[in-house]
Amino acid sequence: MNFEKTTEKDSNYNNLENMSVNEIITNINNEDKTVALAVEEALPQIESLIKQVVEKLKNDGRLFYIGAGTSGRLGILDASECPPTFGVSHDLVIGLIAGGDSAIRKAVEFAEDSKEQSWADLKAYNITDKDIVVGIAASGTTPYVLHGLKKCNEQNIVTGCIVCNHQSPISIEANYPIEVIVGPEFITGSSRMKAGTAQKLVLNMITTATMIQLGKVKGNKMVDMQLSNHKLVNRGTQMLVKELNISEFKAKELLDKYGNVREVIKHLKNGRN
Repeated sequence: MNFEKTTEKDSNYNNLENMSVNEIITNINNEDKTVALAVEEALPQIESLIKQVVEKLKNDGRLFYIGAGTSGRLGILDASECPPTFGVSHDLVIGLIAGGDSAIRKAVEFAEDSKEQSWADLKAYNITDKDIVVGIAASGTTPYVLHGLKKCNEQNIVTGCIVCNHQSPISIEANYPIEVIVGPEFITGSSRMKAGTAQKLVLNMITTATMIQLGKVKGNKMVDMQLSNHKLVNRGTQMLVKELNISEFKAKELLDKYGNVREVIKHLKNGRN
């Protein structure tokens, strides 16, 4: 299939090696300024996918991300931040990368070219049609992602994608495609740059909007966050001081007793302390 792969087009800049540091970072910054505008163009697609994610997770489903290289790592990053931020299970949002966990730190040669591995990786989690799978691939052609989505569609598992080319094989395959057209990279073909930034912005939207819809945020606060370090304990303490008009000492005492901000608020408003 022929389609315009804008992520592989020649950079708008040349002779990069002759630029000063100031010129390099200014030009990178100018390119980065266009990314949020490209994401804005895709907001209707992003909304459609998020609604599907919310529906699945409300009905005991899970969200899977599949990707290779930078795309896979971004999916894993987004998934790994959901439990500490929103207090959900590590099994609710799951990121899978071509080549397995070792590929998170070090590239695994030809892993992204596998047509079978992504489905094997998903089956290891006993995936069902209650779940939803989002493929992440800047090019929109990565075999690991494409064939994973194909197998999901065969099994009536809802699919989405985040790609940076228009009408790519992956976006055609996905039930709910998101296409963020960022154009040529500063370094030709280096899709860890603008494409990676776009993918991260979209992933932020998917999980943040989903968790808000699932009731994991109160007002604008992360009331279900895991209190896994002193910074987060202090943040939780200040939330309670402001919400309940109590002392810091009392707030810390209650956090120790009930484990997180939401539970403290619930018990105090029910007349228990």
